[in-house]
Amino acid sequence: MYTIGQVSEMFHLPISTLRYYDKEGFFPNLERKGNIRYFSNNELEAIRVIECLKKSGLEIREIKQFFVWVTEGPSSYTKRKELFEHRKAAVKDEIKQLEKTLAMLEFKCWYYDTTIADGSEDKIQAMTPQNLPKDIQKLYNKAHKSAPPV
Repeated sequence: MYTIGQVSEMFHLPISTLRYYDKEGFFPNLERKGNIRYFSNNELEAIRVIECLKKSGLEIREIKQFFVWVTEGPSSYTKRKELFEHRKAAVKDEIKQLEKTLAMLEFKCWYYDTTIADGSEDKIQAMTPQNLPKDIQKLYNKAHKSAPPV
């Protein structure tokens, strides 16, 4: 069993956030002794799921719906799996966009390192877009790749 302060440190969450989660009903079996909350491994797992779903883009009301489904038992397994499948797809899409962003940042760092060393952009302008060094060409292509149609 863990106190709210210990859980706050473990998850790097403010105590007020943990109290909010409790108020929202995410910890229906949270043990209390006096005014002190004691978190079991079940509550820790709930926090992991809440934080995962938040980071994947869900809002608290949508996360609450997931926990309602949990209380429904086996009849909601399909809904719960679909939720995680949708979030997984959304995170994969976000990762692709971040990889494209990272490629542009890496390309521009190389670009400006080269222009600073050369004192001008002339050499790079002559190489762009198809005659760049092979590793830089990969970054350029990735950064300039169009998003696939939806």
